[in-house]
This record gives sequence, C-alpha cells and structure tokens, in this order.
Amino acid sequence: MASCTEVVIYKVTKENFSRVLTLSQAIIDEMNAAECVITSYEILQNTDNLEEICWYLTWVSEKAAKLSAEKWSTLPSAKALMSFVDEKLYFGHFVAVIK
Repeated sequence: MASCTEVVIYKVTKENFSRVLTLSQAIIDEMNAAECVITSYEILQNTDNLEEICWYLTWVSEKAAKLSAEKWSTLPSAKALMSFVDEKLYFGHFVAVIK
C-alpha cells in the first residue's frame, strides 16, 4: 500500500500563529489516537510570507487520508483551529509517481 502526502496551506495572522501551531499538533494527535495513520509530518512557515503555514503530512495510504478528511469536522480541535485561520489557501493529496 503506497503512502499519501497531504499539503494544506493556511493564512494565519501573527497574533494567532502560536495558537494554530498548538492546535495543529493537537489535531495530528487526535487523528493518530485510534491508530497511527500519519507516519510523519512537518508544520512549515513560508519564508516569503510569514502568514502562511503549511501542513505537510505523510499518511499510511490514500484511503487513510481520505477517511480522515471525512472525519475532520468531528475532531475536537478542528473547529478551534479554523477559528484562528483567516483562510485555507490550498488543500490536496498526492501520491508518488517517481521515487
């Protein structure tokens, strides 16, 4: 089963940056609570625009990524996170075509 990479880019004000980082970690922990579906992750900041945060998640499979996306609204920290995000700029799942 091939892994799947998820990229999400949020626009976040400087004032909300630390809250969003804390909630991002909480959401990853919540997604992995029942079983480990996210095998690695990075929360990145755009060097040219400090108001852009990127989630770079590696899922065990495309199926796991899609199932977790469907559960997003039920995660305890999701609503709180979105209250501190100004805008979701990008969301997508990717699988390797060349390794």
